[in-house]
Amino acid sequence: MNSNSIPPGLDDRLKRLLGGAELAPLRLRMRRYFERVDNGAPEGILRLTQLNAAEQEALALLIGRSSRPFRSTRVDVRQLDAALNEAGIASSLRTALKLIDGPIVNRAAHRINIQAQWDHVTSHGHWHVTLSDWVITPVAIRLLKRLARQNPTIAQQLLERADIVLRRLPADGVPLSQLAAETLGNAHALDSGEPTATIILAAWRRLESKNAFGANLSDDNEQQNDVRIPDERVRDIWARAGVLINELARPVLFLNLPVACNDTTMGTPGEPAYLSLRRLVRVPPVWAVNGVTVFVCENPNLVAIAADRLGAASAPLVCTDGMPAAAQRTLLTQLERAGARLMYHGDFDWAGLQIANHMMRTWHANLWRFGAKDYEVAVTNAPHARHDLSGACVAALWDEALMLAMQSHGIAIAEEAVAASLLEDLHQIV
Repeated sequence: MNSNSIPPGLDDRLKRLLGGAELAPLRLRMRRYFERVDNGAPEGILRLTQLNAAEQEALALLIGRSSRPFRSTRVDVRQLDAALNEAGIASSLRTALKLIDGPIVNRAAHRINIQAQWDHVTSHGHWHVTLSDWVITPVAIRLLKRLARQNPTIAQQLLERADIVLRRLPADGVPLSQLAAETLGNAHALDSGEPTATIILAAWRRLESKNAFGANLSDDNEQQNDVRIPDERVRDIWARAGVLINELARPVLFLNLPVACNDTTMGTPGEPAYLSLRRLVRVPPVWAVNGVTVFVCENPNLVAIAADRLGAASAPLVCTDGMPAAAQRTLLTQLERAGARLMYHGDFDWAGLQIANHMMRTWHANLWRFGAKDYEVAVTNAPHARHDLSGACVAALWDEALMLAMQSHGIAIAEEAVAASLLEDLHQIV
């Protein structure tokens, strides 16, 4: 209730004693006292300080104190209750404050009640196992409270929606919009940034991390679930769950990847070919790469050069086309799981080192002519195919000397500039 709006049925004497906007701060301090006191507990002493003139006058009338100025006072609430009741103004000070400004909520009891509601939400016994395993973690609780705006009822609804979707995963290449429409009745209900989608992605990442780390899953790994992830990573997570976003965007370029059967969709030997995320997820090829070295490059031009110079005699080659997107990541994951030995080369610049670090961390790739000595040779042999380095330095996980060498020379060298040496490796392996 607004402090300027006094109920029409309120006793006129109470209006004069405690009503009005001028005494709202005093009433607020009194209400806070009762918010801390259990409704069944006996009232005690109310201490009031830094009182202004209007507040002093009101308290003097309430407690029968002399009107001489005082900046602080102690009020025996039980005596004041008795005085108000005897005068027929209100049954108690608590009641008087309720009449003027509305109900008084016991803060401690309110906190206990809210916590009980959250405990009920997180201890639900019938969630999908992936959701149940995620929601009990401290990171999940923080994220869920933020998404639900601290409202346990909204949190319950979000979890119910996430549970419905998770029971459909992993899917078999269904578009995200179709999954959202079929499970939640809205084709945009799982768009990036939607609370339900955020919960599902966090729970799925928790499942993947648990499978990867097992009992060694740490708080550091958990902490990643509470960080907003880029759209490109979102597509990757959905793809690993069998759900497609922009399934035809940025297909992955490759050359001479062997399959277990005669699959004409894998392209003509010696000719570069593309695979979409849609195809990789919906009908994954059976890769015949167990124990096979598969080379990985950063730039499509190198694939074209290998096809022109070596054709069908080139070793298997995959292009990341910069930082791997969903299709590239899906293919690399399939190849690694099929037993391929991945070898990576990229541009000798800071972005190239960043991609290489990512290749090592994610797919345990080995480095292909991409160390400090290789850079020194490239600087010597390819002086016309270079440009100045720019941007923040990146340390190479596999060779501490590489960053120092690049800093020393201050030049970047494109992958195409060292194509001759890379072609030697591609030809030798066949």
